[in-house]
Amino acid sequence: MRKRLFILGLLLIGIFLFIWINNKWIVVSEYTINSSDMPAAFDGVRIVHLSDLQRTSFGKKQLPVLEKVAAAEPDAIFITGDLVDADRFKLEPVLTLLNGLSEISDVYFVTGNQEISKDRAEEVLSALKRTEITILENEKAKWNREGETVYIAGIHDPLMDISTYDPLIDVNFRNQEIEYSKRARDYTRESLEEVPFTDDFTFLLTHRPEMIEEYAETPADLVFAGHAHGGQIRIPGIGGLFAPGQGFFPELTEGVHEFGDIRLVITRGLGNSSFPLRINNRPEVTVVTLEHEEVTGLNK
Repeated sequence: MRKRLFILGLLLIGIFLFIWINNKWIVVSEYTINSSDMPAAFDGVRIVHLSDLQRTSFGKKQLPVLEKVAAAEPDAIFITGDLVDADRFKLEPVLTLLNGLSEISDVYFVTGNQEISKDRAEEVLSALKRTEITILENEKAKWNREGETVYIAGIHDPLMDISTYDPLIDVNFRNQEIEYSKRARDYTRESLEEVPFTDDFTFLLTHRPEMIEEYAETPADLVFAGHAHGGQIRIPGIGGLFAPGQGFFPELTEGVHEFGDIRLVITRGLGNSSFPLRINNRPEVTVVTLEHEEVTGLNK
């Protein structure tokens, strides 16, 4: 009997450690992106990309996140939405994180669906605007370095314009989902049209990676997105199981993807929302190092 209890205890400890590691042990993923269009002054620049904190807390004052970010020595921090959770709404952990990040580097933020759900957009944005971060609301900001300039553009999540959407009000759930997807794309296009893009090298911050076809029609060079949660449950050899906006076995859940002349950086994010656990999908701080690529006479 004691042997069985001992084995059961070890099993329970093992399960607890597995869940804790998958949901609290932050991993840093590093990527290098080179471009001949990027000004030479930005060669070697490091960007930390965060997303989807939601209901998750990482210890006292979010220190594990802040320590990982500080160790990356970023020149800028991009946050692509869903810092809060619409169902378990707490602003204090978010403000603690943002204040800490602002002491490390300049922070640029765009909304996700969670900031806008349950008609809380005004409350959330009002609180965030009291911090030192830059909120991009269908607009762009200059980033100057050694006399050269790039731009950081950002758009609101399309839910800002579809805040009345509720799949439960329509018996025909599938038709409602199709209509929502269509409207989301329409509003995304409209938001992008509001951004005064230029021919200069431009980063685009957005929440939803699945709208890549819309982003690819803009002059943006490098897109940053979250939302997919890494597919929530990652199956070895297959990838993510499910992502919002993409459904089962999604293609766009992490890493760097190329679409013609545009590249998309997706972070797996930090937290959870509807489904409370990550499996084989540790919370992620994404670090991107930029490299200026010289154009030779042969390939000009």
